[in-house]
Amino acid sequence: MTPDETAALDGDTVLARRLATQRLVGSPLPTAPAVADLLTCVQAQEWAHAVWSLGMRSAGSSHDGIVAAFDAGDLLRTHLLRPTWHLVAPADIGWILGATAERVHQKNAGMYRREGVDAATAARAGELMAALLEGGRALTRTEIGERLAAAGLEAPVGMRLTYLVMHAELEGLIVSGPMRGQQHTYALLAERLAGRPESTPDDPVAELWRRFVVGHGPTSVRDFARWSSLTLTVARAAAGRVADRLESAMIGEEELWWDPDAPDAEPAAAREAVRLLPLYDELPLSYPRLSFPLAAGHPHPPDDDLRWGSVIAGLGNVGVWRRTIVDGRRRTVRVSAALAPGTTARQRAAVDTELGRLAAFLDAEPVREEWNRR
Repeated sequence: MTPDETAALDGDTVLARRLATQRLVGSPLPTAPAVADLLTCVQAQEWAHAVWSLGMRSAGSSHDGIVAAFDAGDLLRTHLLRPTWHLVAPADIGWILGATAERVHQKNAGMYRREGVDAATAARAGELMAALLEGGRALTRTEIGERLAAAGLEAPVGMRLTYLVMHAELEGLIVSGPMRGQQHTYALLAERLAGRPESTPDDPVAELWRRFVVGHGPTSVRDFARWSSLTLTVARAAAGRVADRLESAMIGEEELWWDPDAPDAEPAAAREAVRLLPLYDELPLSYPRLSFPLAAGHPHPPDDDLRWGSVIAGLGNVGVWRRTIVDGRRRTVRVSAALAPGTTARQRAAVDTELGRLAAFLDAEPVREEWNRR
């Protein structure tokens, strides 16, 4: 559809459709890997929160079940798109790295220079990591650093080690391996992918745009450029190559795109939904230009470090929440919520319902702290 053919679109409809597209209202997806497939990449530097992002969009998922799927290689975690971790489907990791790794290397260039991660050093570290992890061995980052030092690589610690490991991830050499308790490990990507089918789209960048729209629409090319870290020029060209497979409409001066087969949601129905979204969830993260508006008196100061999840009620952001897991005779999950003054009694009751859903997901006893205790 060309811009001349697009119709106007109102903000409430956009927000309602995004909730439905991301499976936060309507029918959930059957499994956590299916959620990763829909969203294409799920930001995951906050591991426990990323697992909940998958769980709240999939039917009958549990924290332990998703971790087991990850350990089995049904989900992979690596640096791609942007200089942070993402969860991604095994079939997609290769072509998405091919489409975005060079751009992430460019964004990392200053840190590479500062930490002495030049081409020769990165290549040497990669060779050593490949030998260390060969044969299904999985090591933590600290263990990798110790072994690199023992092999004679200078100062593989701190941020230098971080960027040596990230470089190897972006080159498609290593990837997060199975969990070791609460610790992440690294393994060889080729071994994690062994026997699994891999996608090979003819036009990876255009396919990345199309997939972003399928999992995040209605959305804009600007949203995609931020999400993928590709330049706006590259993003616009990619969008043009698959425009005939998507639909679009104007909201103000911005053109938004969506998948014609995406589930729909009426604003009236979406207004009934209340969701406890975790840190860096794909819903509030993906739309900096047109997102869920803050309620009057929202408790989060704009200049405060947002270490709280978002409370989305209907088509607005009404507050923040944070969880603490306490392991004892019976595991409990304690949730502190700070909500805007206008939050209704029904919405507060729905927060408690969502806390119960989170607790069931974690196999824990739910405890809500006093309202607005921070």
